[in-house]
Amino acid sequence: MTDSFPRRQARTRRFTLGAPRGVTVSPDGGRVVFLRSRGGTDPVTCLWTLDVTTGQERLVVDPLVLGTDDADLPAEERARRERSREQAGGVVGYATDRAVRTAAFPLAGQLFVTDLDGTPRPVDSPGGVVDPRPDPTGRRIAYVSGGALHVHDLADGTAVTLADPEGPGVTYGLADFVAAEEMGRMRGYWWSPDGDALLVARVDTAPVVRWHIADPEHPDRRPVEHPYPAAGTPNATVTCGIVRLDGTRTPVADTGDEYLAAVTWDVHGLLVTTQPRDQTALRTHRVDPATGATHPVHEQADAAWVDIVPGVPAHTAPGALLTVESRDGAYRLVADGTPVTEPDLQVRDVLDVDGDTVLFRASTDPVSIGLWTWGPDGVLPVATGTGVHGGRLGGGTLVVTRHDLDSDGGTTVVRRGETVWTIANHAESPGLVPDVGLLEVGERALRAAVLMPSGHVPGTRLPVLLDPYGGPHAQRVLAHRGAHLTSQWFADQGFAVVVVDGRGSPGRGPEFERAVHGDLATPVLDDQVDALHAVAATHPDLDLTRVGIRGWSFGGYLAALAVLRRPDVFHAAVAGAPVTDWALYDTHYTERYLGRPDTHPDAYARSSLIADAPALTRPLLLVHGLADDNVVAAHTLRLSSALLAAGRPHSVLPLSGVTHMTPQEVVAENLLLLQVDFLRDALG
Repeated sequence: MTDSFPRRQARTRRFTLGAPRGVTVSPDGGRVVFLRSRGGTDPVTCLWTLDVTTGQERLVVDPLVLGTDDADLPAEERARRERSREQAGGVVGYATDRAVRTAAFPLAGQLFVTDLDGTPRPVDSPGGVVDPRPDPTGRRIAYVSGGALHVHDLADGTAVTLADPEGPGVTYGLADFVAAEEMGRMRGYWWSPDGDALLVARVDTAPVVRWHIADPEHPDRRPVEHPYPAAGTPNATVTCGIVRLDGTRTPVADTGDEYLAAVTWDVHGLLVTTQPRDQTALRTHRVDPATGATHPVHEQADAAWVDIVPGVPAHTAPGALLTVESRDGAYRLVADGTPVTEPDLQVRDVLDVDGDTVLFRASTDPVSIGLWTWGPDGVLPVATGTGVHGGRLGGGTLVVTRHDLDSDGGTTVVRRGETVWTIANHAESPGLVPDVGLLEVGERALRAAVLMPSGHVPGTRLPVLLDPYGGPHAQRVLAHRGAHLTSQWFADQGFAVVVVDGRGSPGRGPEFERAVHGDLATPVLDDQVDALHAVAATHPDLDLTRVGIRGWSFGGYLAALAVLRRPDVFHAAVAGAPVTDWALYDTHYTERYLGRPDTHPDAYARSSLIADAPALTRPLLLVHGLADDNVVAAHTLRLSSALLAAGRPHSVLPLSGVTHMTPQEVVAENLLLLQVDFLRDALG
């Protein structure tokens, strides 16, 4: 008997196992390093290389051969994986020296190092190793263990502890919670170009309010204490210092800003980028490693907020300072203060700088993300067809990944001059081909996707299911087959599925994103309603008397919001891990859009669901993982309590042991099946 699509999707981690990822290109362009498991159902990720001259792939690290597993991961590593939404095991991350000859990685809390032409070997370490990184010369490995920063000398086998926590709640070399969850900064230390010093972040969570996450399934276990910086409450105190190999330290001068956003240390100097608590500026400072003195070199400001864009600031080889800034209604690549891309191109991020050539992702149409370069010949398209592209560039060797609507999985192609190689993709085929109609609808030209059941006969009326994320930082309407698999499966259960990216979502420019400033509810909900009606006007088989909506995280918030505030449009909702009271969500995300609760209470009132509880007249299923440390279960429980107090029937499905992700195979499968049953019952 063939397994169901929900079971196969869960087992394959949404059909990502077996696909190459985590690519690094050596600076001479001769070697490509990447991660990939052996097959589409194998969750153990291995480390591989590809020789660009011969096209030969070589397995460098197989965790099963090394006899390690993920049973004893350090708590800090489990937290890193949760923050990065990592669902696989084995070698899920690695770091190399500058020449890409040596790689370091942790397995089950143990430090390993490998010559990428040789074999891996364990390195004597205290255990609980997190985020090991070779210095640029490849002579030493730094790593964090027990919240302390250590350095191991590969030549003589000696190790030294360079920074040791002074007390509970203090760590050296790790990212704080909001940096990892919301700012895209997963690391907490950076080597100098010569490998003789490190910039190290010290995190002190003493000011942060302690929350406690219990495991109700095991009442004998103590609740886990979790420092959680909720909106309006204190953040962790993050400071930086230069730490040399002899143990001497030089503190970096306080910039007066709350957040450490990014660090760049290259031959052109040490840059630290910071952001104030209200996020209306992003400031880059040059640091003197000898004295710790800081000197401002660049600043962006915006009355709403300034985005932290991955990959910048950076330097070209000649020393030009690269940033991505909101200018002329677009996110533009800027070099030494001068925009180098046109306003019709929305720059997403910078991927690599290879000498004087910059590789970046950008969009002319938000449903597709292309690759471009900027260099001596100006801005040039690299891979700009319909689809979602990524890439890396080093030593003239270009790696291009591509996902589109016409093929399963993705392709990863290595190009060097006339030589072209394809890295094998072992991901399983979903056995499901989404029939996606991409549309622009309504007066705001909202991007929408429409999916009908396979074999649908025109003239057959169908209940409608909206399947959005609908908020900042994420898109669902993309020219990417994998993005629509679950939606197509729901369609095949007898629904017309509509997916809409409303205001606040990326790809449309600063004005479109900033439309949610001060109100995370009204614009996003209005856009779902407007798009639904616009789609129905051209698709008469959509039965608007039977409309459901489902979502997870922000999408869960939007689903609950829809039935509470627009029961005239939405007749049932499944809200997974919803944020119901924004005062319970973290500082950096929430305050970017709503400000602080004490100074902008109206914004929180407009965006909260709790006061809307008495308005519920439609079926609502709330789903929440009880181990979620991002959107904690209190969100669902508080809304449920308010609904009960108002005498409003609803359903709650608690998921024991489940975090903000649902990687457990049986849970993920049955969760989809239960949603279908609920929606069928509710919509008829």
